[in-house]
Amino acid sequence: MKQLLYKNALLFSILWTLIIFVLCATPGQFIPTANWLDLLSVDKFVHASIFFVLTALFFLVSIKYKQTKKIALLYFFLCVSYGGVLEIMQATIFSNRSADWQDMFANTFGCVIALLLFEKLKSFFSNTRVARR
Repeated sequence: MKQLLYKNALLFSILWTLIIFVLCATPGQFIPTANWLDLLSVDKFVHASIFFVLTALFFLVSIKYKQTKKIALLYFFLCVSYGGVLEIMQATIFSNRSADWQDMFANTFGCVIALLLFEKLKSFFSNTRVARR
């Protein structure tokens, strides 16, 4: 699994970016409803989690292609910006959706956690070799 993730890091990054877009663009009436207290805590965890994964995947791209830390920071800022742009799009473009600054904070929090764990991710994948055919 580790090699599969490493070998296809860019593909998984792009796919995850598209999945997030589809989830954020889904009209509000198609999103399951729950008790607002339950939804509040789970919703923010979901936002943080999906943006943690997004940022970690792009960091993996950076690690795989031996890019500089500046490039990894660029990926971080792009992921944070993507979260902000999606919130703006939810307020202005997507039907039956609304922007939420708390969602934006949760998105950013997930990106920050990935940034804090960048060196651990780097050491975890540092010995990964893709099998040559």
